[in-house]
Amino acid sequence: MKKLASIFFLCICLSCGVTVDYDYEKNTDFSKYKSYSYFRNMDTGLSELDAKRLFAALDEAMAQKGLLLSENSDFIINIESATYQEMQSNSSVGVGVGGGGGNVGGGISVGIPLGQANMSRQIKFDFVDANTNQLFWQAISSETDVPRDYPEEREAKFQQIVQKVLEGFPPSK
Repeated sequence: MKKLASIFFLCICLSCGVTVDYDYEKNTDFSKYKSYSYFRNMDTGLSELDAKRLFAALDEAMAQKGLLLSENSDFIINIESATYQEMQSNSSVGVGVGGGGGNVGGGISVGIPLGQANMSRQIKFDFVDANTNQLFWQAISSETDVPRDYPEEREAKFQQIVQKVLEGFPPSK
């Protein structure tokens, strides 16, 4: 029961924070795309372990959509990511000391920031037609509070990102 409660809590925590922006070529016939592959020598910007987690989640979700991973594919996927530290809020504590007298003055002030800056990540998914080498669909996911700890948490986060990204593929007219 404790394990079930932990999984439920993890799902609740992970359900927040992922947004996705979509763009696509409006004249594309998405029904012709049945198989996919990945760009060779792709630099995802992720660690090797995180890249494996992302590809596993993407392969599983693509299979659920009826798309096959194939050497001779209809389209090629390129993935790029960037992790950055968000600007810290202006919440701080200030300490000041001052004095003066007889036309002489002085002062010292120290600002101590409160809290930690959040890590954010943006992952760009480009779907490129294998025959024409033209981009036909793109999704950019953005998330805050990038998981830093447990492999299970990271895996769940990538699954959530992929599910959210593929909600827009193929786009509904």
